[in-house]
Amino acid sequence: MTSTVVYNGDLRTTCTHLQSGSSFETDAPVDNNGKGERFSPTDLMATSLATCMITVMGIKARTMGFDLNDVKIEVLKIMKADPRRVGGIHLTFHIPDSLKDIDEKTKTILKNTGNTCPVWQSIHPDIDVKVDWESWS
Repeated sequence: MTSTVVYNGDLRTTCTHLQSGSSFETDAPVDNNGKGERFSPTDLMATSLATCMITVMGIKARTMGFDLNDVKIEVLKIMKADPRRVGGIHLTFHIPDSLKDIDEKTKTILKNTGNTCPVWQSIHPDIDVKVDWESWS
């Protein structure tokens, strides 16, 4: 088993990772009867794409002899209605100055690694995924 989710009432849950014991809470978003005081389940879906991409890219960078510390990814989740669902995930990578001089071959390897992460491979093709690498051009 990977995790447990306990419904706490008031549209909130507590999620616990069993191996580590770490936990976090979720809340329904304001536009769906919640308070929007925590990540919503759909926020986690969009955010998991960014975390998966940078994690596998970090693994690849480590094997190449450097790290990706301080890379920041802005996540935009776009909802659709009827049925209510995630319709788009747009990610903007912000690369720190210390990594901007990486050669083009290495950038391509890292981008391809991120673009083939397990979460991206699990996202339904109807979801519009866009990644902006502009700061790493």
